[in-house]
Amino acid sequence: MPLLLNVIIHQPAHDLNLLCHNCYMKHQKFLAALCLCLLTGCTNLNLFSAPASPSADSGFHLSAVPAYTDNPYAVINQNIPFFDSSEQKEASFETYSALDSLGRCGAAYADLTRDDMPSEKRGSIGMIKPSGWHTIRYDALIPDGKYLYNRCHLIAFQLTGQNDNPLNLITGTRYMNTAGMEPFENQAASYLRKTGNHLLYRITPVFEGNNLVCSGVLMEAKSVEDDGLEFCVYCYNVQPGIIIDYSDGSSRAE
Repeated sequence: MPLLLNVIIHQPAHDLNLLCHNCYMKHQKFLAALCLCLLTGCTNLNLFSAPASPSADSGFHLSAVPAYTDNPYAVINQNIPFFDSSEQKEASFETYSALDSLGRCGAAYADLTRDDMPSEKRGSIGMIKPSGWHTIRYDALIPDGKYLYNRCHLIAFQLTGQNDNPLNLITGTRYMNTAGMEPFENQAASYLRKTGNHLLYRITPVFEGNNLVCSGVLMEAKSVEDDGLEFCVYCYNVQPGIIIDYSDGSSRAE
């Protein structure tokens, strides 16, 4: 039986399904744990603790999302995120849900600041295989990237420097990554750079049943010190011209 590695960061824990590591030495701690995990042959890495975050499950329902037409995202809850008022504090943290029994990511939640943003270039993430991953090209249908799937960061690298964290990477279409999520990630990054304020930020992948590929992601953001930025949107994990089997990630051209 593979060894299950638990690395515990000692901060007040409210929900042991959530991972949190603070900004100080967060990358060193994660890399050290990951190296140990690889050396010992474990298949699951859980880092526990810190500020609890409910996922958006208490207020968000997939039934409220309109069927995809030709817009990469839909505004949810009148663009108001589902954060509780008690969560809006000026204290930085990051939490990443442990992989479930099917190897799927859960919500990633953070209180971001400009200090969290990386100065280094992004490294390789090709070794990570999120649930439902397939390497497949559709050159004629995806001219800007060729490949159907990207390893999509839940919390973008440009916001935290989290890169090869398997708890932060999902199988997402090129379309969802670039047309759906990226514009909102850029809004968040621009706000942080300009203000230096805190930004509550949560990305929740939405899986239906036992599907290995999510149907989409719920993106929520709310600035803490002011009303400078707020959004609540659902980005569709689709690719125009391609039919996806979300149960296992297989696909075919329409």
